[in-house]
Amino acid sequence: MPQVDFYVTGATADDARLLLACRVTEKAYLAGMRVLVWCPPDEDRARFDELLWTFSDRSFVPHEAPGAPGGADPAPVALSGGIEPSEVPDIVVNLAADIPPIALRAARVAEFIDGDAARRAQGRARFRQYREQGLAPVTHQQGGASL
Repeated sequence: MPQVDFYVTGATADDARLLLACRVTEKAYLAGMRVLVWCPPDEDRARFDELLWTFSDRSFVPHEAPGAPGGADPAPVALSGGIEPSEVPDIVVNLAADIPPIALRAARVAEFIDGDAARRAQGRARFRQYREQGLAPVTHQQGGASL
């Protein structure tokens, strides 16, 4: 069963949770982990893809979609919202409203909640779902917010 971490911020800026997810993704990548960022194909995925290239002047996080043409050596960070990678990732960074199917097979899951009321309610529902699965999610407060 995976370790589940909720990163919670009260920030309401459009990119607040995505920037936080970029930092966690970068940390996992630098630790040598295989990362799957689960985000349905909408504006958030396009924005997250853009932010991975630009969120920090000092970093580079190589990423691609699972199954993207790239030869036998796929990027360590995959962005998807429907296609699961052929190998179970070490960590699933979840930016979707629901728990992705592959999440319970990974070693870790990272969830991100910001000050948006709808996303906060969805995050509470996912928190309860993880607990119902017998997991004990850990909450990391960013900036004094609470789930």
